[in-house]
Amino acid sequence: MSDESRVPFETQPASLETMPAPLDMRPGRGVSLFWRTFFFLALLLVGCIVAWLQTFRALEYEPRALQSANQLASLVNLSRAALIHSDAIARVSLIKTLASEEGLRIAPREPTDTFRLYNTDALSRNVAERLSGRLGPDTLVAREVNGTPGLWIGFTIDGDPYWLLTDPSRIGPVAGTTWLIWLGTAALLSLTGAALIARLINRPLKKLSFAASRVREGDFNASQLNEAVATSEIREVNIGFNRMAQRLSKIEQDRALMLAGISHDLRTPLARLRLETEMSVDDAQAREHMAADIDQVNAIIDKFLDYARPDHLKPERVSLNQVVDAAIFSVGQDPNTYITTNIPRDTAVMGDAVELQRVFANLLENAMRYGRNPETGVTKIDIAAKAKDDAVLVKLRDHGQGVLPEQLEQLTQPFYRGDVSRTAATGTGLGLAIVERAVARMGGRFALANSSTGGLAAHMKLVKASS
Repeated sequence: MSDESRVPFETQPASLETMPAPLDMRPGRGVSLFWRTFFFLALLLVGCIVAWLQTFRALEYEPRALQSANQLASLVNLSRAALIHSDAIARVSLIKTLASEEGLRIAPREPTDTFRLYNTDALSRNVAERLSGRLGPDTLVAREVNGTPGLWIGFTIDGDPYWLLTDPSRIGPVAGTTWLIWLGTAALLSLTGAALIARLINRPLKKLSFAASRVREGDFNASQLNEAVATSEIREVNIGFNRMAQRLSKIEQDRALMLAGISHDLRTPLARLRLETEMSVDDAQAREHMAADIDQVNAIIDKFLDYARPDHLKPERVSLNQVVDAAIFSVGQDPNTYITTNIPRDTAVMGDAVELQRVFANLLENAMRYGRNPETGVTKIDIAAKAKDDAVLVKLRDHGQGVLPEQLEQLTQPFYRGDVSRTAATGTGLGLAIVERAVARMGGRFALANSSTGGLAAHMKLVKASS
């Protein structure tokens, strides 16, 4: 800071980390409404498919077991009858024909044969029990004989034991790969349908969200929604939103017109009063008090105009060092105020130089008015900044008494004043509200916190200018 400053100024380090900045505490990123809707629809459809599959298999189980047992029993009975009623020469030809045409193999069952029973699942055990009931208790159903896999059925012909080998698919359910193919196809179609339904449901909400963001930025022309949609509920919402946007646009225009007239309508009579006071009032003390009252009215008008300033502005590259120096210079000379800064050289942010200077001026005035040490009567203010990722974190703190924790969120409300220790009769209750609105207009964030070493700290997160 040059010698021209009218405020005691030092360049000693000031810590930015005396209190965890609430600006870095971002809420967790939630799941979008599209994916949430898609997930629930997909879960419902997949659950329905699985329930249908289990129901189908349960209903299919008993009939398939009975059908398989009847077919195998008929096959064994027909083979037995054919062998019994054929002579020796025809029997050999019949066995060859059954093997080549029907895939049936009939062989004698030796006492030394080793086999493994066909009891791999409930269906095979049920079929084996039904075959034993129809063909006799000595019937065997095996899945492997002497190391040869297949569907082996042991039966007797005139007391002689035989094996009948047939295709295992006669007893098994539909192949697992077939079920997987059908299940995969149904799941794919269901998920595709769920995605289309979720997109169809969320499309109006996405458009509404975009329009609301345009209204928030003050672009009322780009916030119009389609009022001719087929869905009656969406049409009513769109019509109501458009009417609201139109009324907000009209209010914005009226506010701009009102602001244009306030300066002339109020400041001209105040200027005449000031002139009349200087010329007509002989008492110097009375003249000084009247001039101070007029200056206070002018300051209050400035506060109202700052708060009612339009929300949109075009950000540009701004030197944070120059803005802070200009703000310190503008607050005037106070021998009991000491300001310490720790801002890296060439720190630049995106914003408006005039708005940003007004922000720091308001914060400095607030700290000078309310942050005085009650014991020493001295006001110490620390300003520090540092770059972090694509932002610049700024902290301005005093060493006063601070405020009650429950009042922190209310300090940025318009016309709100804290406790008596931080209240002056000349305040309008708009200073911190103006700061919050101005920082938001520049794409930043603003928060207040009690410093861990005493006093109130103002945290700002501004957009870093690209180098």
